[in-house]
Amino acid sequence: MKVERSSKMDAQHMQQLKDISLAPYMQLATGLIGKARHAGGNMFRHQMDTLAILIDYGYIDPILLKASVVHDTVEDIPGFDKNLIENIDAQGPDVLKLVLEVTRRDTEDKKQFLRRILDTGSQKAKVLKCADRISNMISLGYVTDPAFIERYCDETEFFILPMAIEVDFNMYQELINLIITRRRYLEDGGYFDVRHKDTSSEKPNGKNKNS
Repeated sequence: MKVERSSKMDAQHMQQLKDISLAPYMQLATGLIGKARHAGGNMFRHQMDTLAILIDYGYIDPILLKASVVHDTVEDIPGFDKNLIENIDAQGPDVLKLVLEVTRRDTEDKKQFLRRILDTGSQKAKVLKCADRISNMISLGYVTDPAFIERYCDETEFFILPMAIEVDFNMYQELINLIITRRRYLEDGGYFDVRHKDTSSEKPNGKNKNS
């Protein structure tokens, strides 16, 4: 099922946005204020940023927008009561279902988690994950750990780009540009040269030539 979106926010679609009650979901998301992010800020701001990205791309589906506001609550608030989402309004059960789709399970590592969404996730889950990753990739510009940046770019290329090209080509294009700029930062800083030098100084068995 195609996710509802608008190419431009005209009066009709603005009215649809006006009719979506997001405040109760925002209140739940304030529980993420104390959860720091690798790039600075906190997870509450990230929820709002993800919401803004979806609206920027014209998405007006109420389930999708509500889920974006609380998409990290189950995973990042210890002991979070999922019933708080389910019982918040008539759409709560559907919002919770979508949130759980994009929540990493205890039995999953990061690659298994992303592979599950890519292979079996709903269109809404893929759109939400792409918006979430756009926010994260923008924040990556404030991260100074080159190995983390490289790993995150690789992860985005392998798992998120295939989602994006399936559900939203414009998101796909933005993600490609973000990957290019982050890798250019690593290249300009000499990270790849140093890494290549370190790798080439090792024997095939993993021991240093000088050891």
